[in-house]
Amino acid sequence: MKQDLTTGTPWKVLLAYSLPVVGGNIFQLFYTLADSVIVGQTLGAQALAAVGTSGVISYFFLCFIQGCTSGFSILIGQAFGAHEQETVKRNIAASFVLSAILSLCITVATCAFCSSLLRLMNTPQDIFQEAYDYLFVIFLGTGATMFYNMIANMLRALGDSRTPLYFLVFSSLLNIILDLVFILVFGWGVAGAAWATILSQLFATILCYAYSLRNFPEMRVEASFWKWDGHRYWTLFKLGFPMGFQLSIMSIGQMAMQAAVNLLGTTAATGYTAANKVNQIAVLVNNGIGVAISGYVAQNYGAKRLDRVKRGVWACFLMAVVANLAIVGFIFVLQDQIVTIFISDPTTEIVGYAKDFFRIVVPFYAMLGGLQTFRSATQGLGSVAGPFVSSVVQLAARIVGSFLLGAIWGYRGICFASPMAWISAVVVLVPIYLTTMKRAGRELGATAG
Repeated sequence: MKQDLTTGTPWKVLLAYSLPVVGGNIFQLFYTLADSVIVGQTLGAQALAAVGTSGVISYFFLCFIQGCTSGFSILIGQAFGAHEQETVKRNIAASFVLSAILSLCITVATCAFCSSLLRLMNTPQDIFQEAYDYLFVIFLGTGATMFYNMIANMLRALGDSRTPLYFLVFSSLLNIILDLVFILVFGWGVAGAAWATILSQLFATILCYAYSLRNFPEMRVEASFWKWDGHRYWTLFKLGFPMGFQLSIMSIGQMAMQAAVNLLGTTAATGYTAANKVNQIAVLVNNGIGVAISGYVAQNYGAKRLDRVKRGVWACFLMAVVANLAIVGFIFVLQDQIVTIFISDPTTEIVGYAKDFFRIVVPFYAMLGGLQTFRSATQGLGSVAGPFVSSVVQLAARIVGSFLLGAIWGYRGICFASPMAWISAVVVLVPIYLTTMKRAGRELGATAG
């Protein structure tokens, strides 16, 4: 169902639009969470550490794909808000072509350098082969991940944030069934969990695309709209690639953190993996909020409603704060039980590593919510330079924090690298957002405030 985001009370519109987006992100992460739970409970702590190490790498590419496809959809949302139907279709066609090219490049490169990536992560030798088996299969399924996210973001740009969620729920349940079949019945080990993930993702892609063709005229692109348009492709790429990089910044930093933790041994890596799986839920909730405000801003900017942009962004920021406070409370209440979800009989050391992570990182989630809100709003206005700068600052702070603070305070110092990165990025980003709003106001002849 298409939704016009340029009418109605901003916070109500955003709430209705963002909840399915956040739910979709959570269910997409549910693929790897299900893998981790089932692997940890059936194959043991060592197998869980293997999935965790490779999962950090695959999460980087998932974030990159989500960012790129979100960037492509900004121009679709702006054209839809301006009621330019032909432009919407041309942008959809160009987005499909760019997604196919990127998907092929990522698949070839990652499969070729899978071993090198794991060595770069300081993967312990006793879990290296299992980590490789899991990661290689995940990389083979890059195309399904790319096109699901592309189609989902196209529908969100057209105002429909519910349909992608429905198909992901179905696919997530299928993933659990296939996990159990491939691991317990076929005995495929961690590779079976990876095959379950990509096959479930493929089903979601096929079903979502079939539904969109039937119910959205904009998705039925005529042959004339597929002609090469260099300027359009370049414009989409200039939006998509930086957003892919920006969204993956957190996972690049997490790769640095994982590499630092891996140097401490398998026990530390296992405790960190269990805690980080929960942390990824919070990250994707905030990423979902970012995707929602980006689509909202794109439509309203296209409709020249900068007054609604301003009100919507601040409403979204307050929503992010409330959501993150709820997550903080949930984690601290259940922190003793969380590790046992992933490992049936964790050692005291493993639990200690996980709880240290929670105590240091979780209280700063509201800062992460603000970061995603203002970064995505700035991108929805069509600006990529400012958010890119803030992303570089965030990455640098996380890498320096991981190894410098790790050298000083050990594991706890590594954990503090995440809050350090979020704070650094917000300090840079908020002035950039305010400046971009004022510039947009001058360009549209409106008052940004």
